[in-house]
Amino acid sequence: MFSSELLSLQIRGFLYRGGEKMPAQSKVDKVSILKDKIKEAKAVVFVDYKGITVNEDTELRRKAREAGIEYLVAKNRLFKIALKEAGIDADFDDVLEGTTSFALGFEDGVAPSKLVYDFSKTVKDKFLIKAGYVDGGRVETATIEALAKLPSREELLGQIAYGLLSPVRMLAVAMTNVAEQKDSGAEAPAAVSEVKEEVAAEATEETN
Repeated sequence: MFSSELLSLQIRGFLYRGGEKMPAQSKVDKVSILKDKIKEAKAVVFVDYKGITVNEDTELRRKAREAGIEYLVAKNRLFKIALKEAGIDADFDDVLEGTTSFALGFEDGVAPSKLVYDFSKTVKDKFLIKAGYVDGGRVETATIEALAKLPSREELLGQIAYGLLSPVRMLAVAMTNVAEQKDSGAEAPAAVSEVKEEVAAEATEETN
């Protein structure tokens, strides 16, 4: 085959070898990149994005970056190959049709669900959740929506921190009240010792 013919085939995205159509290197590279992202991600949400505008897409990508989520669009066939190469056995053939975008979470497995669910409410029927991949398996739209309503990782950490600090906060408030009462000449209540005992009891429970 003449070199000019080979070049023509490469430009069209394929190279023939032994009568077989071989994928161009660019497509092989894209699959490899997608495979690595899928293997690294804690969660992937599949979305039908065909109705959103350019401005809405820009806003979505901005929110994704702020949340530490990668939002991307890829050809269904390439993503399907990447899933298999990543060792994922779950079948996504039914959702890898039409326009499909993907939200991948690498630090927080709940964050992609929150992003797409919250955004879908702002654009109504133009942005639809298809399915997701979480904890090694496929999940459906209802599960994605349920995950989206859970507290975020930051919110959970805040709640835990609040719970750990609450006994100390109680003691600080009691001590402040005692100081104010002494300044005013009022008799200090026995609340401080009671709070101290409660703090000690809660600390013992947390360590057990």
